[in-house]
Amino acid sequence: MDHSIVLVLADPTDPLLAMLEALPGEVRIAAGNRVEAFADAAPEADVILNWTGSRELLRQVWRMAPRVRWIHSRSAGLDELLFPELAESAVPLTNARGVFSEILGEFVIAAVLFFAKGLRRMVRSQEAGLWDQFDTVEVAGRTMGVIGLGDIGKAAARRAEALGLRVIGLGRADGLERKRDLLARSDYVVLSAPLTPETRGFIGEAELRGMKPEAVLINVGRGPLVDEAALIAALREKRIGGAALDVFNQEPLPAGHPFFALDNLLLSPHSADHTPDWQPRAMQLFLDNFERYRKGEPLRNVVDKRRGY
Repeated sequence: MDHSIVLVLADPTDPLLAMLEALPGEVRIAAGNRVEAFADAAPEADVILNWTGSRELLRQVWRMAPRVRWIHSRSAGLDELLFPELAESAVPLTNARGVFSEILGEFVIAAVLFFAKGLRRMVRSQEAGLWDQFDTVEVAGRTMGVIGLGDIGKAAARRAEALGLRVIGLGRADGLERKRDLLARSDYVVLSAPLTPETRGFIGEAELRGMKPEAVLINVGRGPLVDEAALIAALREKRIGGAALDVFNQEPLPAGHPFFALDNLLLSPHSADHTPDWQPRAMQLFLDNFERYRKGEPLRNVVDKRRGY
């Protein structure tokens, strides 16, 4: 496979593309963020790396590249990338699953402690020069419900158990009663599921009313897992203890969005998994997988395209 042609959907000036120099010398690379950049190379290409390309660009390049045998996505979430022709094809699709899991597990714990220890109140009192003593919450012995038992959910669960929390999980095979029980029992509800037709709007008005009044909702999955209007109402009315969100229906959030004004919401601008080395780590996964592809070995992180994860 040393004579592979790799189409890289990315800004050709992206400095991370320099890491592709580690590919075998006979590999030809064509990079660009416009379909015209692939006119010459696409007909003979066998690999597509979707680094920062849009769904529409990938779809157009896919149609130009009939010999493609493998597609890799820098992103772990694929709901905004998959299109019917790709989903129905036999071409394997891999993603960055696992690259961000440990980082997001840390964010979940940060969110738990943010609310349990009243960190917003502490910061405000310090800034105001106030000596404001108050009681905090001990998290050991409390319950975390994890919805979505993939790499991210497991990373959060391991850290929660290390702090002494009880962890209960909800997987795709669990029914409505199990969901209701988890919501009713959990002090912290973590969403780490992929976005599929079955999980869209998974937490809505009824689910929020089924949570404890002091419970905290933490979403590190996908924005549309949550009915945002229902969540805004629940937070405004103090029907739950709070929420921590790293993902949203619309990104970036528009100016004046109600989320910005809620003092019982911890808002991360989809940067909970952005460490200084997150992009090199994502590129290294592709390079490692390319070596497997070149040797005819099983690829890591092959996606079930019909399920979308």
